[in-house]
Amino acid sequence: MNTRSEHDLLGDLDVPEDAWYGIQTLRAAANFAITGVPISHFPELIQALAQVKQASALTNRDFGLLSQEKTDAIISACEDIASGLYHDQFIVDVIQGGAGTSTNMNANEVIANVALAKLGHGRGEYRYLHPNDDVNRSQSTNDAYPTAACLGIQFAADNFVPALASLKAALEDKGREFAHILKMGRTQLQDAVPMTLGQEFDAFAVNLGEDIDRIREACALLCEVNLGGTAIGTGINTPDGYSAKVVARLAEVSGKPLVPACNLVEATSDMGAFVFFSGILKRLAIKLSKMSNDLRLLSSGPRTGLGEIQLPPMQPGSSIMPGKVNPVIPEAMNQTAYQVIAADLAVTLAAEAGQLQLNAMEPMIIYNLLNSLKMLKEACQMLEHRCIRGIIANEQACAAHVDNSIGIITALVPHIGYSNASRIAHTALMTGSTVKALIIEENLMSESELNRLLSPQSMLAPQKVAS
Repeated sequence: MNTRSEHDLLGDLDVPEDAWYGIQTLRAAANFAITGVPISHFPELIQALAQVKQASALTNRDFGLLSQEKTDAIISACEDIASGLYHDQFIVDVIQGGAGTSTNMNANEVIANVALAKLGHGRGEYRYLHPNDDVNRSQSTNDAYPTAACLGIQFAADNFVPALASLKAALEDKGREFAHILKMGRTQLQDAVPMTLGQEFDAFAVNLGEDIDRIREACALLCEVNLGGTAIGTGINTPDGYSAKVVARLAEVSGKPLVPACNLVEATSDMGAFVFFSGILKRLAIKLSKMSNDLRLLSSGPRTGLGEIQLPPMQPGSSIMPGKVNPVIPEAMNQTAYQVIAADLAVTLAAEAGQLQLNAMEPMIIYNLLNSLKMLKEACQMLEHRCIRGIIANEQACAAHVDNSIGIITALVPHIGYSNASRIAHTALMTGSTVKALIIEENLMSESELNRLLSPQSMLAPQKVAS
């Protein structure tokens, strides 16, 4: 393999000749072989890093700190990377020591070498354009990296929210499709009162829809960034007014309404916005898991369980039991949710572990947030297209459960009193008789009045009281 020699603080090292990264990236790749997941696994983060570097180059040029020639080369390199080129050159592991320095230097080196090529120079000829002196000018890992994280998470959320909204729409469609199907509602796994299957699916949709708004609110918190604070928020090695101008440039480049944090020292060490965002993802994961549990219960059987819905069969369910089909899609969503919930704990612990003016555990925070968004997106698409849209209602089972339920007695309490209703319910449970048959047998109510009170119109909504 052909190599080129590069030099850093620790000495010389041979770098593959065809690599767009450099010596510090290569050292980091060797040091942090932890997850096997390179930062390129999250293209939104690479895009964000490139845009941070682009905005910084433009601002440095405006302050006279970077020549027009170097600025043009850096901007062109950043635009290429933001568009999806060279992502395979971002090879450092997502989990790394150094508060993200390896990720920042991976970006600096790739951008520098691509820019050098545009200027007609060879890779590694840093005397013409340097990763630190030029690409990283007026920056530190401690402001560039978390700013890119704030931006990358928003990009990832932009990709995720449509998948969540589409899943919500699929549930709404099922709500309309099943609006006429009467079934029993259940509390604590016991018969409660009637509802429609449509109401059940409508509730799922509303439940998820709430978190679309919460994710957008959390993204708004990520618009306050510490770019320009450099090492600890004091702005050392930047010209006066740099922070405001570079953030304005980044807002222009990224299309996000970014603003400088009101206190850059506080913002450099605080992980509060990341913790809040993680909490929203955990909340959503819990909702998705609970809904998946419900789908598994409602489809249980098919003959000895509730059996009120049928999930689309996706694959044979057993190596030993012929004909068995399992609810594999909701099960996969459950497991996705558990991972997101666990990731929230990792984010919480990493945020708490910050010391003094910096949190060195930011890579763990950023990895878990981006990975949770990626997993949730894929899982929501899976649940929608491989489960929800193919669900079939078992109207016969729903009707039989209502007819045989003791829970419908609740609708009659205002008319026959709690004591009579309780006694009828107990007798029905002991004898196997239906509530309707016992009430008619005891002449507590006429059959026509009973049918009126037990009609869907009477049981599914509050009733007007005659004045």
